[in-house]
Amino acid sequence: MNKEENIRHSLSHILAIAIKEKYPDVKFGFGPAIENGFYYDFDNLKITEEDLKEIEKRMKHLVKQNLTFEQKEISKKEAKELFKEQPYKLEQIDEIEGETVSTYKTLDFIDLCAGPHIENTKEIKPDTFKLDKLAGAYFKGDEKNQMLTRIYGIAFESKEKLDDYLKMLEEAEKRDHKKLGKELDLFSFHPEAPGCVYWHPKGMILWDMLEKFGQNIRKKYGYEKIKTPQIAKNNLWITSGHWDHYKDDMFIINVEEEIYCLKPMDCPFNIQIFQTKQRSYKDLPIRYTEIGHVMRNEKSGELNGLFRVREITQDDSHVFLREDQIEEEISRLIQMINEYYSALNIEPNFFLSTRPDNFMGEIETWDKAEDDLKNVLQKHNINYGLKEKDGAFYGPKIDINIKDALKRSWQVATIQLDFQLPSKFKCEYIDEKGEKKTPVMLHAAIFGSFERMIGILTEHYTGNFPFWLAPVQISIIPVSENHKDYAYKVKQELLGVRVEVRDENETVSKKIREVAKSKVPYIITVGDKEMQNNTVSIRKRGNEDLGEMSIQEFINLENKK
Repeated sequence: MNKEENIRHSLSHILAIAIKEKYPDVKFGFGPAIENGFYYDFDNLKITEEDLKEIEKRMKHLVKQNLTFEQKEISKKEAKELFKEQPYKLEQIDEIEGETVSTYKTLDFIDLCAGPHIENTKEIKPDTFKLDKLAGAYFKGDEKNQMLTRIYGIAFESKEKLDDYLKMLEEAEKRDHKKLGKELDLFSFHPEAPGCVYWHPKGMILWDMLEKFGQNIRKKYGYEKIKTPQIAKNNLWITSGHWDHYKDDMFIINVEEEIYCLKPMDCPFNIQIFQTKQRSYKDLPIRYTEIGHVMRNEKSGELNGLFRVREITQDDSHVFLREDQIEEEISRLIQMINEYYSALNIEPNFFLSTRPDNFMGEIETWDKAEDDLKNVLQKHNINYGLKEKDGAFYGPKIDINIKDALKRSWQVATIQLDFQLPSKFKCEYIDEKGEKKTPVMLHAAIFGSFERMIGILTEHYTGNFPFWLAPVQISIIPVSENHKDYAYKVKQELLGVRVEVRDENETVSKKIREVAKSKVPYIITVGDKEMQNNTVSIRKRGNEDLGEMSIQEFINLENKK
């Protein structure tokens, strides 16, 4: 850990001390440092958000006391006696290997902890941390265990960094896609279908534009559209290996004494299409693309708007190829990724995810696959990060992250190199010598999940979508009843543009305010002067007045962008 992480870890202990003082019968869970702060889990604790202010005040008082963190190794027997009133600590003790455990003492509070910590609380400035929120959390993250009360805190080395982070949180709240989705009438969520999205007409326009955009690029790169079933017998997933690795995340149905699964991924179905006829080396690469609808049984406590859903729509693709085609084909995918994200004015960042502990296959095959991916990244002069042991169980991958307007990083696209599944399914092609060979398979999703991507873009743009993506691109406001016909005439001339005429019986100023809230890129107003001159008056989103011009002048203006 670096010093900032040590500060955060130490503050979790200070939080525990403050809680223990006020709630002496509390039971302690875990208290780690996390990104941007810390948390501690408690049982037998009745507390409200208002109480956090008092706890935070007490913590600030404690850090001023120059308290030390004293580490001591004790036997498990001593530890069990020390923590005999703390059931969660006793369970932790049993799980620790060896005959001794590490403890840290501050004042009279002793915690089961491996550290590290700062030496003294004088290293913490009272204005560099604050308590953030309450949440529920299952012990060890397992929903079969007791629900504990989690208190989150935010902490940095300096007040400036804390202030910057709090400003970012404030801005993030304004950009919350769940809030904007409701305000802009894009989508909604309902308790009868947890983890699933109800897409409204305007949200579907956004969806369709992204889908069309992606399909046009894929077509240009030689991908052919397919569509596969939503459900299959579990023997398909047993063959693929997903049954062993993802069974708990599948929706499983018993039908006529057989086990079926709603598909959690598309790849086995794509393989079955490949196997419908004999393939020659001349046929490869074969590139399939599918708007794949998959279902994953995510835990209810982990669902989060569009970011974590149970019904997932992927812009999926699978390529079957020879080993000598690997580098060229991955290069094409990297070009596609750059083309996708340049259109959104977002820069992709690349990571190599390597062999996980639960890998399938031979290490030599994995090493070759990882080398192939490294070679392509180096050939494109791409500076990439490493995600150690984060590959899929069947192969390493290139993950692509993007940063939004708040500099938050999101994983979106992925390119996975797979030597395993084609072999497990006994996929074959005939090589130039007439011999049977097993193809290599590439898995690739560029947006990743449509749901997640739309959530990211909604927050990135704060709902101010680029003109080509905006569900409504232009709102036309007639000044009075006498100008309605002209407003609809203007709409007809704007062929291929998504236009609405706001002809409600409201004042012009109220209509303009409402349209501004809906974040439409352009507002056109038409009155006597515009009718007489056969023109329109245009205001750009953000209240920028572009003045009066002909419709063709406006079209030319937008086309120049």
